[in-house]
Amino acid sequence: MSDDILRVEGLKISYAVGNTKVRAVDDASFTIPGGSIVGLVGESGCGKTTVARGLTRIMAKNASFDGGRVFFDGKDLLAMGEADMNALRWRDIAFIPQSAMNSLDPVYTIEKQINEVLLQRGGYDKPAARARAEELFEMVGIEKQRLRDYPHQFSGGMRQRVAIALALALDPKLVIADEPVTALDVIVQRQILDTLKSLQDRLGISVILVTHDISVVAYVCDRIVVMYAGRVVEAGDTATVLTAPFHPYTMGLYNAFPDLQSSEGLLTPIEGHPPDLSAPPAGCRFAPRCPFVEDRCRTSDVPLVDIGGGHDAACLRALEAETLRAEASRPETWAAMA
Repeated sequence: MSDDILRVEGLKISYAVGNTKVRAVDDASFTIPGGSIVGLVGESGCGKTTVARGLTRIMAKNASFDGGRVFFDGKDLLAMGEADMNALRWRDIAFIPQSAMNSLDPVYTIEKQINEVLLQRGGYDKPAARARAEELFEMVGIEKQRLRDYPHQFSGGMRQRVAIALALALDPKLVIADEPVTALDVIVQRQILDTLKSLQDRLGISVILVTHDISVVAYVCDRIVVMYAGRVVEAGDTATVLTAPFHPYTMGLYNAFPDLQSSEGLLTPIEGHPPDLSAPPAGCRFAPRCPFVEDRCRTSDVPLVDIGGGHDAACLRALEAETLRAEASRPETWAAMA
């Protein structure tokens, strides 16, 4: 029996833009082991947030599922009726939005907003709801007296803690956090990430952490799923993927990550930009920006394959990864693509 709490198989999600259909997520597959934090990482526009929202089936009106299956605790979420899916939301799968301030109602106290969840969705009575709200604030490190305050009375970091408390209100099994620390300074970022990790350890929940910041993934995540242009290009144990990547895109991301132990002052960018998903290129979508591209990369479909030890990669030159890593570590390798 699998220990994975979530299994995504061949997920395809599109957006209708005028007369054009844009495939924002294309054949994405990955797993979330129970009791782990998994980072979903990639450049802006790679499909991370679309995947995250697709898992809860809270999508924009112009979005549609074009294929795939999403198994949560053995149940296919995409095959569920809306009533059954709605019963899972917040109780079993909770969502922490990217902008905590925008997710909180400015005209109601935090206590009233938490009570709305506890009373209407959780079946609590008022005394029990008050006790639970105080417990949630204690979990995220906020004094219970502040339950009576309004969102504007909290700092950005405190509002993010409130968003975490709301997500945990009904003891979900899976929490999806969409860029939870993007708008915060680095000190507060660490505090929020430490809080999230501490709660994950304490409660045994699983977390999907959506981010474009690979340093966040390196700090807090057990596993990493790397996306590029709507596709998963690499996935595995965080330490293994970051120290011994098999896909050139992951190698490029690692080069752009500051190393405080290095004497080099400059970072190495990945030249170019992601493709237009309304008309994506054939073959590997990273090929136009890849310094190791071959002719076959531009024509052959590249599936995500298991390369051993739970490490998956989608690269035709994966067997040459050790040599490619050495070349990828040199700035001139990437500069040649400019």
